Amino acid sequence: MKVLILNKREVENLLPMQKCIELMEDALASVARGEVILPLRPVLRIPDTPNVFALMPAYSGALRAIGAKLITVFPGNHGSELDSHQGAVLLLDGEHGNLLAMMDAAAITAIRTAAVSAVATKLLARRDARTLVILGSGVQARSHIDAMLAARPFTRVLVWSRNDDHARALSSDAGALHGIEIARVSDLAAAVRQADVVCTVTAAREPVLRGEWLQPGAHVNAVGASIPSARELDTNAVARSRVFVDRRESALNEAGDVLIPIREGAITADHVLAELGEILEGGAVGRRNDTEITLFKSLGLAIEDLASAHYLHDRARREGAGTWVEL
Repeated sequence: MKVLILNKREVENLLPMQKCIELMEDALASVARGEVILPLRPVLRIPDTPNVFALMPAYSGALRAIGAKLITVFPGNHGSELDSHQGAVLLLDGEHGNLLAMMDAAAITAIRTAAVSAVATKLLARRDARTLVILGSGVQARSHIDAMLAARPFTRVLVWSRNDDHARALSSDAGALHGIEIARVSDLAAAVRQADVVCTVTAAREPVLRGEWLQPGAHVNAVGASIPSARELDTNAVARSRVFVDRRESALNEAGDVLIPIREGAITADHVLAELGEILEGGAVGRRNDTEITLFKSLGLAIEDLASAHYLHDRARREGAGTWVEL
């Protein structure tokens, strides 16, 4: 039986953002319906570095598929020719257990992570949200601009980064791609105070976003930090917000943005109100009014990779795309 191999370019061509948003809505809802087996990811930390290797397995009864992402996170790659997230997504048949496909993990991660933020933005941001602020200038910043413009008709996009050259390049490239003016900003506090939606997609380990800057009615997608010791938001930002997650168990074990305020005694675990899937399934309420601040803490789930890989395998088979090999 032949196995499909998809490289980065092929994944990007076969998985458009709007379609991925739909896939992520279905995947998150399936978690809420109990159709997914989703163990916490084991993480191997490379000694004396911030680098990690993680395994993310999942099984979906609805898709009748098994998947696993083998991923490295090397923050020092930011700004180089190498992505900070690299690896492979493996897709296996859920009935017979045979390997079906191996795909570039960096491309899938970039697209599906931003697509989940788009789902959160559709559920939690104000309908009249028009000003978007992006904190970061790497791969996720670029994909989040794509996803946010698919989720809401933003008319103003501001980009802040610790690396001014990267922010300038991203603003120019993304602005030309989308036909919208995207401005680089240096005053982060002033930018956030104008924001209807903020996406934090940085490699920061200490807070870069402060709660005092958030205006009433703002929505935040916190994406960059994914380990218990790192966070992008200060405690005030989390305490002021109604907090939603992709999965409670993951957030309460892995998310420094949530765990550090809990350790400080500023919030309790009950401050995490719901998973996105629970809102999609009608079992929880998202935004209640136009003045409260909402926060989606993203960690990334293996079911998101599995749903993406399942779709990619089906589409590649129908269209004759990719490389098919005998192992």
